[in-house]
Amino acid sequence: MVKVDFGISKFAIVGMAGYIAPRHLDAIKNSECDLVAAHDVADSVGIMDRYFPHADFTTDADKFAGILKHGNIDYLTVCTPNYLHCRHSILGLRNGMNVICEKPLGLRSADLDAMASMERTSNRRIYPILQLRLHPEIQRLRQYVDSTPADFTHDVELTYITPRGKWYAASWKGDVAKSGGVVFNIGIHFLDILIWIFGDFLNAAVHHSAADSVSGVIELQKARVKFFLSVNPAHASLKSVDGKMTPCRCLTINGVGFNFTDGFTDLHTLSYRRILEGKGFSIEDARPSISAAEKICHTPLSKVLNDCHPLIK
Repeated sequence: MVKVDFGISKFAIVGMAGYIAPRHLDAIKNSECDLVAAHDVADSVGIMDRYFPHADFTTDADKFAGILKHGNIDYLTVCTPNYLHCRHSILGLRNGMNVICEKPLGLRSADLDAMASMERTSNRRIYPILQLRLHPEIQRLRQYVDSTPADFTHDVELTYITPRGKWYAASWKGDVAKSGGVVFNIGIHFLDILIWIFGDFLNAAVHHSAADSVSGVIELQKARVKFFLSVNPAHASLKSVDGKMTPCRCLTINGVGFNFTDGFTDLHTLSYRRILEGKGFSIEDARPSISAAEKICHTPLSKVLNDCHPLIK
């Protein structure tokens, strides 16, 4: 029987100094839960004072493991670099905690197999953050696709450009062995929602692959998707009024455009509340997108024909 907490749940976070940790701090605070411990190899974690100044913090992995073992903690939140997600999720399970893990849940299907095995042994759960499934526009889109004939193939174009500065290539995100590259690092959520909406992944053609961008065509059960993923600021045409780089998250289906650039702010909090109610997503929910990302990453380049994403043309 999986433990479900309805009172004030106690959390720990590993990866406290990372980019995504503040969204989890927001979610823990907004869910009226408590953070009691945090760990990172870096010590730039002053943001904790805005949320849980009383929480323990350490840069020592062994000391943090001891806190997890004896702290009577309900949940471990994993915000570490992608290649550590499997290791840290299993650490939480072994210490009797449920785990909330950022994307991607793993970099290989074998990682998910190991996590699922430890779930069964520990009688605890790993909850991946698949927050885009909770976006109202994504849900509306899925309802629309479900209402169309089962044998209809939708024509889909995905453009996801999330500009990053020079720091990106110098960080672990620029190391394919640690991040999985652009497909895993920024594309995994969109792979998840595309498969969730349009059905099983069948195959892929890759027309362009670089450290900062990937483009190709994905065949799904009910769609053919031309995709372009990039972190290169030169690819972005949108600029905010204050000069900051802004992302472009655009989806065109059968010629009709959907823009998901907005509406991301509160999705982590909604994800946490669902998890605390026992309604979180599972390892098996995350598996199809991980498997698809693996296949795309191992697909050799194809000759660029006319039937490709417009930005490749």
